[in-house]
Amino acid sequence: MSTNVRIQETQSVDLADRLRERIQSSGLADGELFMTESELAEEYGVSRTVAREAVGRLAAIGLLEGRKSKGLVVRRPDPLRLLELGLPSLIDSQQDISELAMLRYVLEMGAVEPAVRNGTDEQVQRLSELAVEMEEAIRNGKRQQVPEIDIAFHSVLLEMTGSTLVAGMQRVLVRFFASSRDVVADKATARRVIWEHQELAAAVRDRDANQARAMLHLQARDWLKCQKPNEAS
Repeated sequence: MSTNVRIQETQSVDLADRLRERIQSSGLADGELFMTESELAEEYGVSRTVAREAVGRLAAIGLLEGRKSKGLVVRRPDPLRLLELGLPSLIDSQQDISELAMLRYVLEMGAVEPAVRNGTDEQVQRLSELAVEMEEAIRNGKRQQVPEIDIAFHSVLLEMTGSTLVAGMQRVLVRFFASSRDVVADKATARRVIWEHQELAAAVRDRDANQARAMLHLQARDWLKCQKPNEAS
């Protein structure tokens, strides 16, 4: 990399940071006009190339969007969308997968208390219904349906926290792990999966946070273990 290219990259990174801070402190709402690239380059005393690269960095995280014949408008980034799009590229090793498995574990365990406390009766009922749906799918040999039911089950559990961000982030992680392995690889595992989901649903129904955590720990044990290198699944 030439010296000029390095300088240009440094300038674009620095400008992107300054623009991000300006946008965040300006109070501009989603969709409001910011400025044009040429105005930006002139105001900050940089080349159009540097300005374009800085804007590109902010556009990549959903903070700015170019509008033809209008200029740049402010956008509200969607962290869940960024995680979903970036997740495959984050997985370079078994250690990366293990870290994501631990993130899922911490999120779910931490969510139990608010889920049990805040969940509505309708959500509790839906959790029980999904546990029944999972048993029926497994017993009827429809194993391909199990991952989606599992995603729905854990999504409802996290929605019960009342936090849109927690529920959405967990949904992305659950979908990733559900697609990475067969959760009912044999009959013994299938019976245990049925029992664990039914017991977890019952614990939530009884508003028993301790029992719910215990059942979540049992469920997490397998996918935490199977994501760790050099450890039997």
